[in-house]
Amino acid sequence: MSEKKPKRRTRERILETSLTLFNEFGEPNVTTQLISDEMGISPGNLYYHFHNKDEIIESLFADFERGIEETLAAPARRPPNVEDIWLFLHLVFEGIWQYRFLYRDINELLSRNRVLETHFKRIVAHKVHTAAVICRGLVSTGDMRASPAEIQALAINMTVVATYWLSFEFVSDPRKKIDGKSLARGAFQVMALAAPYLTGHSRELFVELSKNYLTD
Repeated sequence: MSEKKPKRRTRERILETSLTLFNEFGEPNVTTQLISDEMGISPGNLYYHFHNKDEIIESLFADFERGIEETLAAPARRPPNVEDIWLFLHLVFEGIWQYRFLYRDINELLSRNRVLETHFKRIVAHKVHTAAVICRGLVSTGDMRASPAEIQALAINMTVVATYWLSFEFVSDPRKKIDGKSLARGAFQVMALAAPYLTGHSRELFVELSKNYLTD
């Protein structure tokens, strides 16, 4: 006799359904009524767990924040190399993809939610810091040539591209469905910013890795 899987709690199902709908249609186009209809529950049942849509968004954002902070705080046991940066970018963009509605609708969300505004500001600062640490590590091993000012500018530019890449993809072709290839292009564009500063073998390795990374 097969064991029955335990039912997922309604709160968890609401969050999973909301995340799917937000990612698919964009958060501004999804109402609590649509979420409850999709789940086959009454609006009252949804409101028992979340008083409004903003509470759902804040809960999803908290999950996203935990994941991205873990990625950004990953301890470096040794100086980074180009392959490490590709892996790091892959992990960052995986998190962006999982919660892509946050990045596609970022300005709309931050303009009306003080909690998200405060926390996202901290995440952006952490991204800049981590990018700068990685670049300084490459400079220390001779894999990159850049001054402290260039490293800071590069770290900011890398963060800007990573943060707004999905918005760029959307406005470039609003009718085109954003998929995993969009994220691959984003990771490549971020890494391409650092490419002119790479030296010797690291530059050659970047060229080879970029070919493989963008291959379907």
